[in-house]
Amino acid sequence: MLKLKSPKTSRGLAVLCARTADEKISKDTVIMNLKKIENPPADYFIISTCDSEAQIRAIVDSLMMKCKELGLQKPRIEGYEICQWVLIDFFDVVMHLMLPNIRQFYNLERLWGDAQFLELNNEGKARVIKNLDIKWN
Repeated sequence: MLKLKSPKTSRGLAVLCARTADEKISKDTVIMNLKKIENPPADYFIISTCDSEAQIRAIVDSLMMKCKELGLQKPRIEGYEICQWVLIDFFDVVMHLMLPNIRQFYNLERLWGDAQFLELNNEGKARVIKNLDIKWN
């Protein structure tokens, strides 16, 4: 596991969110840099597929513990009661944790297709990817 450091930028926060999802074995995690889009709703979206409501809760709970540990402001959380699509809103960074059928239906990657897409490499660092290739179950 990588050493936990407090993020200094919105990109760093996005990477922290993506790492947290990966630690809990989520699938198809992608970071979307929205900064070059006109009037973006955030600097970054993180989207990750979870197999169950319990997995979504585990990721949210882990991220909240990290926020507390690092002294980060607590984000707004929407959808935690139902846990099919949970939004974790840090203002500049918004994380979407979704069950597979919800992610496939809403297809945010297509909706925000002008974004720059990134994924984590084996060292936990974000790298730009050319083609987004998500295979839906």
